[in-house]
Amino acid sequence: MNHFTIVMEFLRNRQRFLKEVDQGIRIDIKIISLLIASSAFFGIYGGIIGSFSNPLQIISSAIKLPALYLLTLLICLPTLYFYEISSGSKRSFGQYLALLLAATSVISVMLFGFAPITLFFRLSIDDYTFFQLLNIVIFGITGLIGVNVFYQCMGLITEQEAEENKSRTRLLKAWLVLYGFVGSQLGWTLRPFFGDPGEPFAVFRELESNFYLHLLELIGKVLGWG
Repeated sequence: MNHFTIVMEFLRNRQRFLKEVDQGIRIDIKIISLLIASSAFFGIYGGIIGSFSNPLQIISSAIKLPALYLLTLLICLPTLYFYEISSGSKRSFGQYLALLLAATSVISVMLFGFAPITLFFRLSIDDYTFFQLLNIVIFGITGLIGVNVFYQCMGLITEQEAEENKSRTRLLKAWLVLYGFVGSQLGWTLRPFFGDPGEPFAVFRELESNFYLHLLELIGKVLGWG
């Protein structure tokens, strides 16, 4: 089966996809296909944002962007899984992995959709700070979409009592916030993705500060505050 077909199946017929995951149908195929398809989309977008620097940065970013989302998933998924099974869930680790990969694939597809816009600004505006901030906004939008998709999917497949659902829903929201924090800070740890034209190529930068302080600095520069 074409790996990209699985992604389109999820986008077009989510109910059927979730029903198959809940019943444990073709879980291994879904995981492999979603992983390959989303990595391809992330790789393309990573190459575009890395083009602000040099060819080595293009290759590095095309590899590191898929790695960022996969590592975030691997770091956060065990917390979700062990909470769910302690709450009485009978689903396997593979089922939760398939669900989270499906939501991640939505992020990758949305980034691929933004690719022409990002490429347009890359070619038309030679402003490194603006380009960084633009992409942070795009990553934020697509990330929120993906998180919302996962939240909806979890709601659709949960079959517990109404009162128990309220407790699980609150904890799921807390987990999604944790997922966002881990992903944003991990992105800072794995930088550079854009590659500052004024600095030599490096696979990783020195660990310093954090993503949130850097974001405030970028906003200040764009607004002329510093």
